Amino acid sequence: MAIKRTAWASGRVVTLEHTSAILADNPLGDPHVRPFDVWLPPQYDQSAGRGRGRRYPVLFDLVGFTASGKSHTNWRNFDENMPERVARLVHEKKMRPCVIVFPDCFTALGGNQYINSSAIGRYADYLTQELIPFIDGELRTHATRESRGCFGRSSGGYGAMLHGMKYARYWGAIANHSGDAYFDFVYRSDWPNTLNMLAGYRSRERRSGAVNVSREEAGVEEGLDDGRVSRFLADVWGRGKLAGDEVYCLMNLAMAASYDPDPDAPNGFRLPFNLETGELIPARWREWMKHDPINLVRRYRKNLKTLRGLFIDCGWRDQYHMHYGSRILSKRLTAAGIAHRYEEFPDTHSGIDYRMDRSLPYLTRALR
Repeated sequence: MAIKRTAWASGRVVTLEHTSAILADNPLGDPHVRPFDVWLPPQYDQSAGRGRGRRYPVLFDLVGFTASGKSHTNWRNFDENMPERVARLVHEKKMRPCVIVFPDCFTALGGNQYINSSAIGRYADYLTQELIPFIDGELRTHATRESRGCFGRSSGGYGAMLHGMKYARYWGAIANHSGDAYFDFVYRSDWPNTLNMLAGYRSRERRSGAVNVSREEAGVEEGLDDGRVSRFLADVWGRGKLAGDEVYCLMNLAMAASYDPDPDAPNGFRLPFNLETGELIPARWREWMKHDPINLVRRYRKNLKTLRGLFIDCGWRDQYHMHYGSRILSKRLTAAGIAHRYEEFPDTHSGIDYRMDRSLPYLTRALR
């Protein structure tokens, strides 16, 4: 679409820097000093001189895999970035003025799921124990969970959903756009491609003729790396450009590091499939299932019921099949008596930030 730039007050984006004790010495060696952007509504500066100044609700934007917070504040062609979108919604009186935080949670594995992992780092603790009090100390926010929410798409939607489940004492409302759910559909179908990619990093070149499969699979039966994963990571970390299939392989490894970390395993995590035969390893897949939102509703029912707002949506043409998991998630929330709003729309997984025109007003209405 053609878009005319805003003629109304747009607020301002400020960059803050936070030094994290939680991310210091993280296993991937990622930075623990992180600059990140925050959007302040036009009213923030207008009210600054009135006594102590007006305070605002705050929303944390959890971006998807391979992205970081600044990807949502950068200029976009033929589209609004997030500050422009929120400024327009506030101008149109569709949502209340609020502060928007854009955390940087990028990692060497391409991102994370906003949960704690011994193989990646304690990113759930980073958000809740460090960034929340840092923001409340630096800016004029309402420093209560009833005035604080988070939202995201894809991995960010998953992160928002998990935080609504596990960390509800920090968040009053959440929005989950096309978040990962129903892992049997979302992840399993892509693992053959990942195995094929990793096969190119075997220590021994394949040769035609007789094969002793038992000998070839030695050491990988329990989801351990025989060296091909570490060689793949060393290769992609040493290059400045990744092909699409390499990104998907990296993503599946990031998910393994998120859902099945093991400090005693090579690379700090285990794999859910036998690298040689492609067989699913049941014990390892059970670890993944413990992180699937559709399996966590009943366990975190009490926390979910305390939320002031829970918004979920997904396109019914999602190329990663997220709509099936979203439907199951809504079904189980309903069965557990958890109030929520679930919407579908005729689109895919990509280019759907416009759906935040639905969720952001919902969140600010739900928060105090």
